[in-house]
Amino acid sequence: MFKVWKFPKWLIGFFMLIFISNMAYATETTQQHIQATPKGKILVVMTNHSAYPTRSDTTGLWLTELTHFYDVALAAGYDMDFVSPQGGAVPLDERSLKPIYVDQSAKKHLADSQFMQRLNNTLTPNAIDPSHYKAVYYTGGHGTMWDFPNNQALKNISEKIYQQGGIVSAVCHGVGGLLPLQDTTGKALIAGRTVTGFANIEESLSGIKSQVPFSLQDGLVTRGAKYKRGFLPFTSYVITDDRIITGQNPQSSKEIAEAVVKRLKTLN
Repeated sequence: MFKVWKFPKWLIGFFMLIFISNMAYATETTQQHIQATPKGKILVVMTNHSAYPTRSDTTGLWLTELTHFYDVALAAGYDMDFVSPQGGAVPLDERSLKPIYVDQSAKKHLADSQFMQRLNNTLTPNAIDPSHYKAVYYTGGHGTMWDFPNNQALKNISEKIYQQGGIVSAVCHGVGGLLPLQDTTGKALIAGRTVTGFANIEESLSGIKSQVPFSLQDGLVTRGAKYKRGFLPFTSYVITDDRIITGQNPQSSKEIAEAVVKRLKTLN
C-alpha cells in the first residue's frame, strides 16, 4: 500500500496566495495597457499667420481654443497631431495671452517645454494621412482668416476624414476652414447644415472688424449654411449637426471638445 502524502495546509495557503497575487498583477497590467491604448487620433489645425493689415499687435492661434480642447480630448483617451498650412511654428495671438484669458491650464501648457516644442514644429499637410484620424478640429484666432479658407491641402484632408465617416469640427474664426469643403457631389459641405462661428457683432465688439479680409458669418451664409449664434456675445455656444460640430467663440472651446468626444463615442 502506498501512503498518500498530504500537503500541509500552510503550504496550500502559500501557493494560493502566490496564485491570487499573480492574477491580480496580470489584471492590473492588462487594465493599464487598455487605459494606455488611445481610442483614436484627432487632427488639430492651427494658423501660421500673425500679421494684421494695420494693427501693431499680432494675431495667430487663440491659445485656449487649443488648450481647452486638448485637455478634454486627451482626458477622453484621444491622441492628437498638430498641423498648420505651412508647418513649423505657430504664432500665438497677443491678446489671447493676457491674464484675463489665460487660465491655469493654459499657463501650465505655456510652461511645458514639450508642448511648446510641438507648437513650434507642427506638421505640414503633405505629412498627413487622413485615414489615421477620426476627427479634424480647426482652432481659431484671427490669423486663420488668411490661411485656412484657401489651403487646398487642408481642404483635401478634411474632406477625406469626413468621407470616411469622421467628424469635422471648428471653433471661432477656425470655422473659416469649413468654407471651401465640398461633399462628393461638389456641393458645399455646410450647405443646408446648421453651424455657428464668430459673429459679426463679436467682430465689431472686438475692434477687429476693419482688419479681417471677410466676414465669417456672411461667408457661412453665402455657402448655404444655416447660421446661428448665441443670444449673448462672447458666451459659449456650440452646434452639433451630425458630424459637423462648430463653436462660436473662444468661450466655446471646452464645450465643443465635449461635443466632439460625445459624438466620437457613437462612431464605429
